[in-house]
Amino acid sequence: MMQAFSTWLATTELGHYLLECEQAFFDRAVADIFGFHAVQMGLPEVDLLAANRIPWQCRAAESGEAAQIICQPAQLPFESRSLDLLVMPHLLDFTTEPHQVLREVERVLVPEGRLLMTGFNPVSLWGVRRLIQGRADTPWRGNFFPLIRIRDWLKLLDLEPVAGCFMAYAPPVSQHDWLERFGFLERAGDKWWPLAAGVYGIEAIKRQRGMRLITPKWKAAKAAQGLVVAGGNERHPTHKQAATPAGERETAKNDHARSAGRGGTDRET
Repeated sequence: MMQAFSTWLATTELGHYLLECEQAFFDRAVADIFGFHAVQMGLPEVDLLAANRIPWQCRAAESGEAAQIICQPAQLPFESRSLDLLVMPHLLDFTTEPHQVLREVERVLVPEGRLLMTGFNPVSLWGVRRLIQGRADTPWRGNFFPLIRIRDWLKLLDLEPVAGCFMAYAPPVSQHDWLERFGFLERAGDKWWPLAAGVYGIEAIKRQRGMRLITPKWKAAKAAQGLVVAGGNERHPTHKQAATPAGERETAKNDHARSAGRGGTDRET
């Protein structure tokens, strides 16, 4: 189904419009993501990693001459914890195993690795057309999972959604002129009706359970100063608690001697 979707993007006016919206989203999202290995899974004919600077990149797909790696999204041929960035344009919309695909995503991403994905929004004019027209043709045969469900699935796998956006606010019409007339909706949609967009984009980070930040040693040493000694009430002197000066020690000795002398006189009396 992904191959049919790729053909629809390349050969229809509505497909061109959608691809332009999603290319802009991915270009913004990948620009500031760093690491060593990045993979785009799906739509290999389009370079959605073009704005990214990760040195090793590849485009994988189930089929297609543009794919550098041919594989199934439910069985990714990558080692566990090996990818810093994984891009999935509409992959969950056109798979029969969405849960297994997400499990594979969690497996191959390094801790704090990034997932970028897009999907069709059923609560939109695009979703309405799908209900009216039916699912016979692409892209209407896609799954159209609700955003809230996708977020729940991600959280169950410790893939934390941290950012996202909506796009493709224009009605899903086929004529180029009408798409241009509805161009103002793209500019106003984020402000006035963001949830009515045809497509959503999500950025998620793989969180590692049990991970915690290790404080620098100099902070640990500073925190240890002034701690009570085990078994006593004395404290370790801090830098601000300087030792008694020599003059003060001498004065203390003289006071003690005078007190001792007075004590002796009282006893003799």
